[in-house]
Amino acid sequence: MKTVVSVIGKDAVGIIADVSAVCNECNANIVDITQSVLQDMFVMVMLTEIKDINCSFADYSGKMKALGEKRGIDIRVMHEDVFNSMHRI
Repeated sequence: MKTVVSVIGKDAVGIIADVSAVCNECNANIVDITQSVLQDMFVMVMLTEIKDINCSFADYSGKMKALGEKRGIDIRVMHEDVFNSMHRI
């Protein structure tokens, strides 16, 4: 099972480190990552493998959301299947 993690917000030092720390805490493996800074906006999409996570998907998603709220950025976690279904023509 994989998830798509999207991160959007004002650029600041340590965003990737903090998101990666939540992945580490939950034992989610980062499979792929892309990020860009557009003017002063940070944009990142991360693909994570969650078959071996040590918490529920809801907890993993909730920790990411709480991190986003703490940092003033938007972090969303979506199952890969849901993401693919939403973007299928």
